[in-house]
Amino acid sequence: MANGKVEKEKIFQNYLNKMSKKTKVGIIQLKISKNKDLNLKNSISRIKLAAHKGAKIICTPELFMSEYFCKTESHSNFKIAEKIPGNTSNIFCKLAKELKVVLIISLFEKKLPGIYYNTSITIDNNGKIISKYRKMHIPDDPGYYEKFYFTPGDQGFKNVKTKFGEIGTLVCWDQWFPEAARLTALKGSEIIFYPTAIGWHPKEKNKYGKSQLDAWITMQKSHAIANGIYIAGVNRVGKEKKGNREIEFWGNSFVIDPNGNVISKMRSNKEGILICNIDFKKVENARQHWPFLRDRRIDAYKSLTKNQKND
Repeated sequence: MANGKVEKEKIFQNYLNKMSKKTKVGIIQLKISKNKDLNLKNSISRIKLAAHKGAKIICTPELFMSEYFCKTESHSNFKIAEKIPGNTSNIFCKLAKELKVVLIISLFEKKLPGIYYNTSITIDNNGKIISKYRKMHIPDDPGYYEKFYFTPGDQGFKNVKTKFGEIGTLVCWDQWFPEAARLTALKGSEIIFYPTAIGWHPKEKNKYGKSQLDAWITMQKSHAIANGIYIAGVNRVGKEKKGNREIEFWGNSFVIDPNGNVISKMRSNKEGILICNIDFKKVENARQHWPFLRDRRIDAYKSLTKNQKND
């Protein structure tokens, strides 16, 4: 009798969730140490706190299990990579099942000897890996030598249906490319998460710091508006140094609504948890009033598949 009552309550709650189309997301902004075990404990502690505060979809920053090793090119860093599924993913699968939440976890993936990816996995509330996205755009800038480590993603852009909404995941450098956000939105995503490791070179901060940060946020607003979608940027904080390379990660993790409004944002220099209410009805409303997806001219976009105009 009691079991029947519990089952009816679950069915009713699922019905309410579908009707309301609302959820809470949790963004974990972290300062990363050289100690992997400490990073693991810190992230788990903050994920648990986010779940306790009601978050149903929780995302960590890019490559949060270690300091950002791509500041330099060193073959010794390949030992950090791991298989998926593997020890770390198994830990977070158990955690997602325990907390009954969806987790988005960023890892350095070893597929085969010599083939490595910058990978984001989505784990559902039953503890199962339901999506694996491999970063498609790989940068190669001073202090961001990712082409030395990562093969470009081989599985395309993805959307995944979860109990708490349809979500897409892109990673850091992907966030500068409108094509990535558009294709992810067209697959059905209502919110795109960007696990990120982005910051300033200390020597450039005074002159370019504000404009760089503003450009980053402006670009994410444009993705939200152009696609009628929520955007969540999840960054790390703190200064990390290797040799003569130093990066000050600027934090400022945020959630942007489908109209391009920053509805919640964290500070630039503090670890923390951002909990944000999401109303997916705003996605449909934005797309009805600003029907950019309807009015696309896909018949005229063939040149987008070329690197440059014809001479």
